[in-house]
Amino acid sequence: MSRPPCEVAEIFRRFGPDYRRTHDGHLSLGQIKVMAAIEKCRTAALGGHVDRCDSCRFTRISYNSCGNRHCPKCQAAAAKEWLAEREAELLPVPYFHLVFTIPEQLNPIVFHNKAVAGDTLFKTAAKTVLILGADPKWLGAKLGLTAVLHSWGRAMTFHPHIHMIVPGGGISLDGQRWVGCKPRFFLPVKVLGSLFRRLFLERLRAAHKELRFQGEMAGLADPDAFRRFLAPLRQINWNVYAKPPFAGPEEVLKYLARYTHRIAISNSRIVSIDEDAVRFRYKHRKDGKVTMKMMTVTPDEFIRRFLLHVLPDGFHRIRHYGWLASGSKAKNLARARELLNVPPPALKPAREFVDEDGVVHEDNSTLPPCPCCGGHMTIIEWFERGCLPRHQPSPPTPRIDSS
Repeated sequence: MSRPPCEVAEIFRRFGPDYRRTHDGHLSLGQIKVMAAIEKCRTAALGGHVDRCDSCRFTRISYNSCGNRHCPKCQAAAAKEWLAEREAELLPVPYFHLVFTIPEQLNPIVFHNKAVAGDTLFKTAAKTVLILGADPKWLGAKLGLTAVLHSWGRAMTFHPHIHMIVPGGGISLDGQRWVGCKPRFFLPVKVLGSLFRRLFLERLRAAHKELRFQGEMAGLADPDAFRRFLAPLRQINWNVYAKPPFAGPEEVLKYLARYTHRIAISNSRIVSIDEDAVRFRYKHRKDGKVTMKMMTVTPDEFIRRFLLHVLPDGFHRIRHYGWLASGSKAKNLARARELLNVPPPALKPAREFVDEDGVVHEDNSTLPPCPCCGGHMTIIEWFERGCLPRHQPSPPTPRIDSS
């Protein structure tokens, strides 16, 4: 008997129905939709196609993907297409990685107000960098940046924070030159943290009427109670972390590949699933050292933690600001290249086909080669949602031990 797959989808299929019954009335429509999409991903429920090798007649079935942004299987393909676009935007300058984190006392407010508070987190982190970058004391330049929201800690707990990639320099305020930052130094983290704290708390307080307060936070619906709650947070240091610059554009892309389309947990971290427990690996940091540890939770608790990170419909978790903002990006990139004396990027063939393993193919008519003989595969049948294909797949090919 083959070992069952250790995947989020398998956990949802086995334990999701009981979880929905137990928590009926306490799940959002968005959470229910995410569970349903992941359960059906790459199954006959979504339809698919059958392709066959022209040489050895090997036949395989490829089921359609759900495309949900919370699905571990679908993010690899989405990341590859997104990264292909970002590659053409990179400049030959240092790139810095910043992380903006709010105090844990605010986490419940952000959790129950993901759209409003999440938007506040994005805008204030971006505004902090843009304001200091434009200050002649530091750079005196218009900056561009890409920001990504992550809502999880190491063990899928709720821990909202912003990861940000920023070119180490920008276009001068008069638009006439490129202003580069100092080697290995971007902006002072203490100043970043202080300004971020002020901007976030001001904007959050201004949005008080839009916020919902539940459970132990219900009393904060009173404006005076909310003001008193925020007051101590003005006196503590807010954590803004700045890593050293990347070694080059290739390192920037590797970072983006890791962070932009990441979800709370990948299938590769799940070690085992049984009726009583789900075991998964997580990173443990102590005294500057990182080790891998194992966590064991019940299936019910695993699903609960996973669903903590479902985003509201229409909420963008990757955003661009400054001269990388969508409306003026092309014009600003052209000007930056001109000031840096860098030629425009060479045009690449269109990347139109992404297979079920997230591999990008330049020719839409080209499928992944035959795993048996490397021959050309041709689609011989399409089948609709909920239907089974007429053709049967070939038996699994034995793995060849290369050792």
